[in-house]
Amino acid sequence: MGMSSAWNSVGAAANALEKATIGNLFSQNPARATSMMFSAGELLVDFSRQKIDEQALQALVALAKHADVEKMREEMFSGVAINNTEGRPVLHVALRMPARESVVVGAENVVSEVHATLGRMANTVERIASGTHVGSTGKAIKHVVNIGIGGSDLGPAMAMRALSAFAVTGIQAHFVSNVDPTDLAQVLAHVNPHETAFVVASKTFTTQETMANAQTAMQWLQSGMNVADVQNHFFAVTARVDAAVQFGVLAENVFPMWDWVGGRFSLGSAIGFSLMCSIGAQHFTDMLLGMREMDEHFYSAELQENVPVLLALVGIWNRNFLGSASQAVIPYLQELARFPAYLQQLEMESNGKRANRDGELAQHATSPVVWGEPGTNGQHAFFQLLHQGTDAIPVDFIGAARTTATALNAQSARDQHRKLMANMFAQASALAFGSPASTDVPAAQGEHRVFPGNRPSTTIVFNELNPRVLGQLVSLYEHKTFVQGCIWGVNSFDQWGVELGKVLAGDVLAHMANTSLETTLDHSTRVLVEWFLNNS
Repeated sequence: MGMSSAWNSVGAAANALEKATIGNLFSQNPARATSMMFSAGELLVDFSRQKIDEQALQALVALAKHADVEKMREEMFSGVAINNTEGRPVLHVALRMPARESVVVGAENVVSEVHATLGRMANTVERIASGTHVGSTGKAIKHVVNIGIGGSDLGPAMAMRALSAFAVTGIQAHFVSNVDPTDLAQVLAHVNPHETAFVVASKTFTTQETMANAQTAMQWLQSGMNVADVQNHFFAVTARVDAAVQFGVLAENVFPMWDWVGGRFSLGSAIGFSLMCSIGAQHFTDMLLGMREMDEHFYSAELQENVPVLLALVGIWNRNFLGSASQAVIPYLQELARFPAYLQQLEMESNGKRANRDGELAQHATSPVVWGEPGTNGQHAFFQLLHQGTDAIPVDFIGAARTTATALNAQSARDQHRKLMANMFAQASALAFGSPASTDVPAAQGEHRVFPGNRPSTTIVFNELNPRVLGQLVSLYEHKTFVQGCIWGVNSFDQWGVELGKVLAGDVLAHMANTSLETTLDHSTRVLVEWFLNNS
């Protein structure tokens, strides 16, 4: 059976379910609630409220086998250059391998490089926290500001919010990404230059937004402390150590990045240095351990019980066979407020492709639009559309049994957390099963009070959000993204679509500096640039 016939078998399973509802599926199989619940690490993942049955799942697993998911998985873990357009291995899994493992890339065991770097990071964090490393005027560093964008920002910024209850060092981490000067200005308004260090995170050390912010930060330090030498206030994470040193960072304060880790997969690397500055090396190691636990599950579990694979297959089912163009992710945990934004990059930058691995147009729809906000906020905003809109949008609900809100009265915190989770369970139920108009509603109200239900969701729960669980969650979605890329036949590890805008911005900037240049700008852009120059 080839790829297209495997695809057709899933199509046949979808046709067989066309008239079914999620409610029907439960009445046909009362054991469904437990048979469609899977666990990996500390995560319990419930697929029972997806509009899917055993037969469809079997057809999807067969599709994954035909897409060579198992072979690609083996190749990724062993360092084969599966990023075929750039000729690179894809080894974020090496970032969390134990020191005894070995993956060789270009005659180097990358796992020993990873552990050497983690050791240096831990040592540096200890020196900053203990006051051994001080700023130019002899004061201890109390704030680190991470300057990076995309994968050099979203992962650590998301994780810092998620793990704020685990901040133990007394160093506060802040994140600046946008080239918009107000982003940097708003952070600098709350910190003092004598006690502030910057972490410049850029793989190439040429990223326009990051370098512009780094230059401005350097001027702010020099004028704020009235000193020329501010190198004790700078750390860097980059693949270009020479460029960082040239910028003014001491070599011992530069941590490497490797071209076998993509930015959006780099949270476990030195890109997480600002995070480690706040949560400490032990909690950071716990997060890596959680990632590794999910990696091991993904690597060894049979496809039909493999949680990242099932999450991916349910997504393929919704996207390609039920026609859902978007996917909502709603964490019922305020700490995970940035998790949907993190997943936007992870999934849409990886699989938002129209070309397949061979450079031809993809045969099927690829990445959906991923979006979301924390519950219960979303219930008072866009849930109207989820319940009664004209599109059925699948939702991933994420929740915990216990809260990390320790600063409050314990009983009040527990009571509020119980209300939060009651909302999450109720929303998933209402989406799946709906409710007809009640008999006391006037007939004139017609459909206004009807909730059609039959709207799919997955629920992911765990005991509490801690570094280990966060690591498992991140790794779960990383591997989901990888599996979907395999099935769609795209290279999930390049991002040519990000490059064009950078090149064009350079052209526009040159034109702004010298409008007499022969310009290649299109007419509408020229008109807008003229408006800007006249009004700025």
